[in-house]
Amino acid sequence: MSIWEYANPKRFMQASGALLPWVTGAALICLVTGLVWGVFFTPDADKFGSTVKIIYLHVPAAMMAISAWMMMLVASLIWLIRRHHVSALSAKAAAPVGLTFTLIGLVTGAIWGQPMWGTWWAWDPRLTSFLILALFYLGYIALWEAVEDPDTAADLTSVLCIVGSVFAFLSRYAVLFWNQGLHQGASLSLDREEHVADVYSSPLYVCIAGFVLLFVTLVLLRTRTEIRARRVAALLARERLA
Repeated sequence: MSIWEYANPKRFMQASGALLPWVTGAALICLVTGLVWGVFFTPDADKFGSTVKIIYLHVPAAMMAISAWMMMLVASLIWLIRRHHVSALSAKAAAPVGLTFTLIGLVTGAIWGQPMWGTWWAWDPRLTSFLILALFYLGYIALWEAVEDPDTAADLTSVLCIVGSVFAFLSRYAVLFWNQGLHQGASLSLDREEHVADVYSSPLYVCIAGFVLLFVTLVLLRTRTEIRARRVAALLARERLA
């Protein structure tokens, strides 16, 4: 069976309908388990106190904000190359979800940064590139709404997605490029000195899995809604022509 079979809207609706209950349940289990474990059953950090526990929201949200844009990039490239409408609609569906994760990352980062840095915001390389990524999300969503023809909108937003991928990449690796930034290194790293302690990393992995599954759930739901909306628009257009 070829993966391209799922580019057929009917086939996608069947497969996603069967998958959704399982993904939704797994997302709920992981999120509840990870957050309860991390918030209530891990100690305060020696250096950061109880504020360290915001990592269970901040880190997964920041990771998924960037990953969501990368998923949109892949879907946009598939649209530009193969012209599969499901891929374009899935990219459109992922944008508000990715924007929400980006805003969660920015807000929780500010809450975490204030006691650490003494300020809610600093023009740190990673923070700045992350803010620009949020603006690209807004521009992407606005462009879809501004262009009437769906195929033209898909073409233009795909190009915008390719350009915005530069800032998604910078958001991930800015700390490595500019060591003078305030933002600390990655919480999860192969470097044991930089890697968060195991007592915090175990529930963090569970939270990350929950955010990934939540993203998949929301994108599937929104893509199914976009497909239904496209079908309704096509039926209305046929009625007007009849």
